[in-house]
Amino acid sequence: MTTAAHIHDLFAHFGPIRLRRMFGGEGLFAGDVMFGFTDEDRVYLKTDAATRPAFLAEGCEPFRYKKKNGEEIVMSYYPIPDRLYDDPDEFTEWARRAYAIAERSPTVERKRREAAGRPILRRSGARR
Repeated sequence: MTTAAHIHDLFAHFGPIRLRRMFGGEGLFAGDVMFGFTDEDRVYLKTDAATRPAFLAEGCEPFRYKKKNGEEIVMSYYPIPDRLYDDPDEFTEWARRAYAIAERSPTVERKRREAAGRPILRRSGARR
């Protein structure tokens, strides 16, 4: 069973991460960037055209789910190969690549732009 403590141990060489409950699993965040998630005791990392072949070479399949209307959605997240659970140095390299991909995503860029444009709200009575 994948516990929060186990996930934090797995990412010890990567750096601090935060877990956030999402659907049936947990999102993996470094700062404000979600770069992976857990589902059914598996860790999934974000991929792109450059990193996906390494996952495919290891026999990994993309995360898929079915919408209520039966349409299958194939995501750009792949489970880490089993061997990486016992190789913290190589796992960290894969996790860092996934983070870099997620950080460059249009969604993260848009959210950061929106956040930068928001006024800072101050509580009444707060010192200035």
